[in-house]
Amino acid sequence: MRVAASHRAEATKIAAELAAIARTGMVLPGSITERRTRCGHRNCACHADPPRLHGPYWQWTRKVAARTVCRWLSPGQHHDYQAWIDNDRRLRELLARLEALGAAALDADPRWQQRPRAAPADTRQTTP
Repeated sequence: MRVAASHRAEATKIAAELAAIARTGMVLPGSITERRTRCGHRNCACHADPPRLHGPYWQWTRKVAARTVCRWLSPGQHHDYQAWIDNDRRLRELLARLEALGAAALDADPRWQQRPRAAPADTRQTTP
């Protein structure tokens, strides 16, 4: 099947971006959130008005078998893993674009304009 030049060009761009992600080697699902907390010491500044909360602490969250799983990260881990999470999001965006491109190519196929051939008549004899 022939694909329109614009579709091929877009697919080539997507392939280049996918290759760039593949060169980094890592993709990580989920998200990283900054958390700030209060401690249990009554005289701590985190209980003052206005409070000065402890942190930032970094938390990685994802879903596993319909359950939320969380892990606390060090600042170094946050820096490293954030790039992997960004890769995951970019990968999902590229996949959606590639799927939309495939659907557009299917819709643009000129063979959809052809009339379908008549189905062969049923020549079997039926008994009453």
